[in-house]
Parts: sequence; C-alpha cells; structure tokens
Amino acid sequence: MPETLIKPLRAGLIGAGIQASLTPAMHMEEGAAQGLNYEYELIDLNQIGAAPADLPRLLAEAEAQGFAGLNITHPCKQVIIPYLDELSAEARALGAVNTVVFKDGRRYGHNTDWWGFAESFRRGLPDADLSSAVQLGAGGAGVATAYAMLSLGIQRLTVFDREPERAVTLTEAMSQRFPAAAITAGMDLASAMRQASGLTHATPTGMAKYPGMPLPPELLEERHWVAEIVYFPLETELLQQARKRGCRTLDGGGMAVFQAVGAFRLLTERTPDAARMLSHFKAMTE
Repeated sequence: MPETLIKPLRAGLIGAGIQASLTPAMHMEEGAAQGLNYEYELIDLNQIGAAPADLPRLLAEAEAQGFAGLNITHPCKQVIIPYLDELSAEARALGAVNTVVFKDGRRYGHNTDWWGFAESFRRGLPDADLSSAVQLGAGGAGVATAYAMLSLGIQRLTVFDREPERAVTLTEAMSQRFPAAAITAGMDLASAMRQASGLTHATPTGMAKYPGMPLPPELLEERHWVAEIVYFPLETELLQQARKRGCRTLDGGGMAVFQAVGAFRLLTERTPDAARMLSHFKAMTE
C-alpha cells in the first residue's frame, strides 16, 4: 500500500469567517483523484476565538501536527510574513502570502493569488483592452490583482481604496517593479472610469456578508470589461449591473480555482489537473 494512503497528507486554511470556503473541497477532491489520503482543515479564527496575533501559535501547532502546509486568507496574508523563514520572489514582491509550506523545519511563504487571477483573466477575457484600468481595493487581494494585471501588460492602472494611504503604498511598490506602466492612486473615481477600459474589483463588497456595489453602477459603460474576485456568490451585484450595461465580465471563480491549483502543487508536490478542478468547482457552485 502506498505510503500516502497510510499517513494522511494534512493541510489547512487559516482565516476569519471562512466556513463557506470551497478550498477544502477542491483540494481533497483533487487529492482523492490522485490517490492521496488528503485531509484539509478549516482553521477559522472566528470559530476558535482567535485573532491574527495568534498566528505564531497556530503555525507552531500545525507544524507539530505534521501538516505539509497551510493556505492563508483574510485577514492574515500580510500579518503572517514576520513568522516565516523564506519568501518566494512573488510573495516578497507582493508583500502578501497565501500559501505556507513546511519543509525541513522551515516555513516557506508563497503567493498563488496573483497567478490565479492572471490565469483566470487570460482565459476569461482573452481580448480585453489593457490600455487602462481602475482597481478597487489595495489590501492583500488587491496587491495580487494589481501584480497580475501589470504582469499581463496593463499600461495604466489607477488604484482606489477606502484607506487612501493603502492605495499609495500599493502604487509605489508596483511602480518600482513595473516602471514602464503608469500606476497611480486615484482621487476621482468617476473621472478614472471615464478614461479606463476596464475595472478590477478586489474588495469584499458583494460577498454574502458585505452585500452591495463597490461603485455607483452608472459609472459602468458598455465598453468596460469588469473582473471580479468575489466568488461567494459567483453572481455579485457588480456583475449583474455590469452585464445589464453590456460589459464583458469575469467572475471570481477562476481566481479561486487557479490559486488552489497553484497551492495544491506547492502543498502536495504533485501536478494538479486544472480542468478537473475547474469542473469540480463549477459542480459545487451551480
């Protein structure tokens, strides 16, 4: 009997309010398809009465229990960095980690969010005009989507955040890494949308817990493409309003799947079947 069936491969997800996450199901289904005995657990800060300040303890407990690693989500993607030994080039560039691998007594931080968004965008909006875009949100997810869009070749990116200093911090960091692009923190959303060819939404607005629109719907025009990161629900109010106005849209499902594809590869050291994971995700969300 293969060793993988004797000793389970263990991993988990740390975050707050994550009971509805489809990540465990995606990982375990793909693991089963590959013959792995794969146990993937939710470590919900809200459920266990913990906070980001408890990350050192939670990391140590996962290591002690023999976990291969952890996925990391809101609000821990940036807070976790001081507790890691090494960062991948992408995680260092983004200043955010969504996957931690435990290996040889060390903790390695990675970021598969940016690649997940980029891969979803490439597949879902292949002919999108990349001359100019507005991004809403400059937190951990926003850093990943900005990096992804700039990697895809966006020429001008204007970033907005409820905390303006976060937008400034993101644009300064990205400007150093993508000097050929014009990256600015926005002040006037209506004006920026008039000049933009598309919109990337990287805030929690639209999630079941945070219903509503992240911008006035009248700012959306038929020529805009709209890319969403929220995937629960898949059909957010933003996407509904965008489609009503004739916009080309991309839901958050692709990013959810492809970041999981990248994380699965890191945590299991096996190549996942992306098409199979996409199919499973669609089956869970239909």
